[in-house]
Amino acid sequence: MQILDATAQHAGGIAAIYNHAVEHTTAIWNERLVDAADRAAWLAERQGSGFPVLVALEDDGTVLGYATYGPWRPHDGYRHTVEHSLYVREGLRGRGTGSALLTALLERARAQGIHVMVAGIDASNEGSVRLHERFGFTRVGVLPQVGTKFGRWLDLAFLQLVLDQAPPAGGGSSGSR
Repeated sequence: MQILDATAQHAGGIAAIYNHAVEHTTAIWNERLVDAADRAAWLAERQGSGFPVLVALEDDGTVLGYATYGPWRPHDGYRHTVEHSLYVREGLRGRGTGSALLTALLERARAQGIHVMVAGIDASNEGSVRLHERFGFTRVGVLPQVGTKFGRWLDLAFLQLVLDQAPPAGGGSSGSR
């Protein structure tokens, strides 16, 4: 297995994993399927904004999973915090792909000077919660019934990992508005 920066040629494999999650799981709280062109545009936008999109590839080039991160919230004060996403192809979970992707994503975040990484996970997704806890993420809260899919309310668990102990960089406004 290789972990690489995704390119447009991986968009079809990413779309297949995404669509399976949309149709069959509560890992993604969307209900709209996408095609390779949609994921290629998403990939270009994400990378154009300076955020990584990583893919795990089989030796034959099959996309086994993908991971990315992006802004936590749009306000300046959150610029050192990101929220990430990680998805593994159906039938391959629990075999190390997610761990390999998360390891690479955390390395990239630290190299970019990210201070905190946040995970928003369906609270009933015990496998994903356990994966994150193995990497040092701690559960910091649950928002009950904030989502819906498949005719039921979903609870959102937030986990976070502090990536460094650096003090905040100077700059920004110190006054209140």
